[in-house]
Amino acid sequence: MSRFGEVPAYARRAEKVDAALYNLWRRARLHLRLPLRFELPGNPGVAMVVEDGHWVCVNSWQQDLPILAWHDFQQHRDALHEPVGCTLDYYHFAASRYRQCALDAMADGLGRCLGKAT
Repeated sequence: MSRFGEVPAYARRAEKVDAALYNLWRRARLHLRLPLRFELPGNPGVAMVVEDGHWVCVNSWQQDLPILAWHDFQQHRDALHEPVGCTLDYYHFAASRYRQCALDAMADGLGRCLGKAT
């Protein structure tokens, strides 16, 4: 389980996440038991933890200390193809280097899990 919320953020930014990834997460919330954990390829000790209300990239070697956290997703949007606003917290000065890799690992992992579930 991630320690998201227990650690003060280094920086906080408004962010938009891709609609396809957000929709995949919404499906996972309906069909899978969360939280789910996906290791980041090429980044030993770093994992993406997907929970019901947030996504957290963590350092597994430091008791799941958060590196990045996506949360406070804007639930209302006009169309399913539109990006979804959220808040992105940075917990490490070099966290941005993990951002895209974490989202890719989440998309791949959720796709595999949902493929098995259906």
